[in-house]
Amino acid sequence: MPVPGVYVGLDELLAMRHRASGFSFLPRQPVHSQLAGRHTSRLRGRGLNFEEIRRYQAGDDIRQIDWKVTARTRRTHSRVYTEERERSTLLLVDQRSSMFFGSVQRMKSVTAAQAAALAAWRVLAQQDRVGALVFGDSDISEVRPQRSRAAVMRILRAVVDANHALRAGVSAATAPDMFNAALRRCDRLAKHDCLVCIISDAAGQDDESRHLLTRIARHNDVLFGFVHDPLEAALPSAGPLVFGDGSGQLEVDTGQRQLLERYRDEFAATRAAGRHFLLQRETPVIPLATDADVVEQVRRRLGARRG
Repeated sequence: MPVPGVYVGLDELLAMRHRASGFSFLPRQPVHSQLAGRHTSRLRGRGLNFEEIRRYQAGDDIRQIDWKVTARTRRTHSRVYTEERERSTLLLVDQRSSMFFGSVQRMKSVTAAQAAALAAWRVLAQQDRVGALVFGDSDISEVRPQRSRAAVMRILRAVVDANHALRAGVSAATAPDMFNAALRRCDRLAKHDCLVCIISDAAGQDDESRHLLTRIARHNDVLFGFVHDPLEAALPSAGPLVFGDGSGQLEVDTGQRQLLERYRDEFAATRAAGRHFLLQRETPVIPLATDADVVEQVRRRLGARRG
């Protein structure tokens, strides 16, 4: 029986199916709008296929009037789009040793697992294809995108297996290069018009990471779920504390105000730099804290739509 908050159970991820509502990866356009394609502007506006230019008809959205054709023919013409019928979503789920950390309610690895399950069930409910790359310290489990419950179950089992393989100890060496390894695999799989959801603490991100993300975002939408723990953002003022990583220990006097401020400022600067890079590439960022309900955090960021 997994320890709640430390390890995730398959039953826990299955139960996420009943909470996968109140948010959507789909657009908020009115049903009868010309822009009401299933995948319009939630992220970067992909999902509408141009079909034709035709004479303006009553009820057409005036924003779709083609003014060049209208001026040339002296008759009002509209651009017509058709909606995409399905889309692939690829989840990149981080289960490395850097994620096996938590100071309040749950480990970062459990938070990532819950977010991945929530996303997988929601994508399936939207009748789209969902796949995943679940990566740990030494390997990557790949589930090709499919529109089926069986595909979601394969994703959940891969997440649980990777999660249960995490251990605290001398052998638990974080593999920062696996972040880029997962991005390289994603770059090969997500060729065009996919939604790529990265759920990670971004440990090990570097110049290659930024290059890979730029390549991926050139032809796909990217959504980043940034998993973090309150203790990473600010140390408590609790006097001398001993920290260990399985291979060594360090005693820190958290009563020193300058130390607390420097620690807080360094985390804020690192997070701000990463967020600035992602926003430059129109990549939405969803902070996922370990001390708050994952579902409510996602709903707050992706809208309170029911259904």
